[in-house]
This record gives sequence, C-alpha cells and structure tokens, in this order.
Amino acid sequence: MSGQPHSYYLPEPSPWPFIGSFGLFFTLGGLALLVNDISGAPYVMGFGFVVLLVMLFGWFGTVIREGESGRYSEQVDRSFRWGMAWFIFSEIMFFAGFFGVLFYARMYSVPWLGGLGEKLSTHTLLWPGFEAVWPLLTLPSADGYTEALEPMGAWGLPAINTLILLSSGVTVTAAHWGLVHANRRQLIVGLALTVAAGILFVVLQGVEYIHAYRELGLKLTSGIYGSTFFMLTGFHGFHVTLGVIMLAVILFRAMAGHFTPDSHFAFEAVAWYWHFVDVVWLLLFVFVYWL
Repeated sequence: MSGQPHSYYLPEPSPWPFIGSFGLFFTLGGLALLVNDISGAPYVMGFGFVVLLVMLFGWFGTVIREGESGRYSEQVDRSFRWGMAWFIFSEIMFFAGFFGVLFYARMYSVPWLGGLGEKLSTHTLLWPGFEAVWPLLTLPSADGYTEALEPMGAWGLPAINTLILLSSGVTVTAAHWGLVHANRRQLIVGLALTVAAGILFVVLQGVEYIHAYRELGLKLTSGIYGSTFFMLTGFHGFHVTLGVIMLAVILFRAMAGHFTPDSHFAFEAVAWYWHFVDVVWLLLFVFVYWL
C-alpha cells in the first residue's frame, strides 16, 4: 500500500488494451474463417492467440510491478476485490446455465419422452418403445448418434479426483495461513502442493476421458447424457487448468519474495478462484457422477 491510503492511483497510459483488442480481433476473425472452412484460418487464429498471450504477460507484469512498488492505495485494492468478486459471480452464472441444462434434461425432457403426465401421446405416438431412465444410454432414435455402453461410475477416478481437489483446498488455505503469519516456507510448500494437486487432477481427468471414450463408448455424441457429461466436466477441467496456471504464477512470485502479511490480494484472488473450482466439482460429483 502507498503512504496515501485514501488516494486513487492513476496509472500511466498503457498500450496493452489496444494490443489486447488487436489480438482478440485476429483470434475471433480466425475462428470465423475456420468455421467457414477458409484456408489460412488456423494461422490467423494462432497469430491472434499469440498476441493475446503477449498482452497478458505484459499487462499483468505491469500490474505486478505497480503493486510491488507500493503505489496502490486502499481504494485500488478495493476495486481489485470487487472486480474479482464480479468475475467469480459471472463464472457462477456460467456453470449455473450448464447445470440448468442438466436439470431440465433429467427432470423434464427425458420424462416427457417417456410419456410423463400430459406428454403421454408423445411417448405413445413417437417413441412407444422408449424407456425414460437416467443416465440415458438407449436413445429414442440413435440416427446420427453413438450410444454409450455404460455410464461413468462415481467411485473410481472421480472419487479420487474429489479427494485431490478437497486436499488442494486445504493446502492453499495452509499457504494463506503461512503468508498471514509471515511463514514463507509454509506459503511456498502449500502453494507447491496445491499446484501439484491441480496438475494431478487434470492428468487423471484425461485418463478418465480415455477410459470413457475407449471402454464405455461415452462420447460427446452419446445423446444428452454424453453431451452434458463432457460439457460440464470439460469446462470444469478447463477452469482447473487456468487455476493451476494462476497458482503457479503466485508460487513463482512467492519464491521471488513478493507479498506481505498486509498486502497480498493477488494470492487471495487466486485462492478465491480455486475454492470456487472446488465447490463446482463437488456439485459435479454429486449430480453428474453419483445421482
């Protein structure tokens, strides 16, 4: 924090917003070319993605240097906290939409196809031999789809991954306690264990996907069960990957001597995000794997 806690730090003009917009333009433009099967699209999209990476490294590096210089005030810190809170809220709404799809399919669409309530004629006239059970393995019509052989169980790799993520929540909290009490060794060890747990989770999820694809016949094209399974678990795995990258950056900064017991919001922001990822996985384990 600066010596003027109630002042607002005004940064110097920065080229990074313009560079980021430039990268987004080429990334999305390349994607548009790709979906229209236009040659050169991967190169355009790849160029835009590289520009975005440069922007992220440069912009976050600038923010880190500004924070370490002690020029940030309490108001800047508060704006960071509100920004991270709204970001996590947007992520909650993101996953809420996907859980809503799962709920609607399980509680309404599939039972209706089976003739529940006033939808009896749907079952009698369209799909008389269809049985409304979840997980839905036997589809009303398999044309254009691949039917899975069996659902993914909850008590194999998913249960192990649940234990890993819950343990990582403990280690990141231990790291926070180490930081608050000026115990840098506890901070670094806790962060290292959390990063290792996140990497192990992603690796085991990859093993699970291979098992689902090769041995269970479970694919993204396996009807509503396959699509919701991979949609929810895949996006969660992507968020875990991002969380591991952020935790690794915080680990390197801690090893470089950054953060003090009174000023460490960057650590707190990543810890908030990681706990959010943990909670989402618990919901996934219950409603996608278990029930």
